[in-house]
Amino acid sequence: MFSLPLRDGARLSPLEIWHAEEFAAHLDRAREYIRPWVGAGFVTDGVDGARGTLQRYAERQASDGARLYGIRLGDGTLVGGVMFTAFDAASGSCELGCWLEPAGEGHGLVTQASGLLLDWAFTARGLHRAEWHCRADNDRSSAVAKRLGMTLEGVRREAWPFGGARHDKQVWAVLAPEWRARPQ
Repeated sequence: MFSLPLRDGARLSPLEIWHAEEFAAHLDRAREYIRPWVGAGFVTDGVDGARGTLQRYAERQASDGARLYGIRLGDGTLVGGVMFTAFDAASGSCELGCWLEPAGEGHGLVTQASGLLLDWAFTARGLHRAEWHCRADNDRSSAVAKRLGMTLEGVRREAWPFGGARHDKQVWAVLAPEWRARPQ
């Protein structure tokens, strides 16, 4: 298994089915914090639910689709992650997503980890377009998209159901030439 260094001793590595107990414990810590911002199918309960989420991503990765990576602090604690929620090599596009429990906030880990995914998508896989979707009122997620050099392309009105209400969803994107031309 690979592991890539992030700042402050943190690491980025794949999340796999055998991480189900660790992932379930992490979701127990993060669930109420991330639930408004992350799709309902991702925020599961218990080890079986965590295993199911990891299984779905493993199957999608096996068919060259979505992928899931965990962010661990220097002590090895899983505090969040980044993912390709969609990955379509044939069309040259992908969508990134993230989640983070409070213990991992404020260190720039999601931005750095997302940048690694974008580098891989654009360089190793030759994709042309990467998207970032978030609720319009999720200022932290919008800030990550901005730091990644993405452009806000539009708002899908009332496209995000949560808690008995519908929320607007922002769509951000960066193209491969823009990513390569960004200041390092």
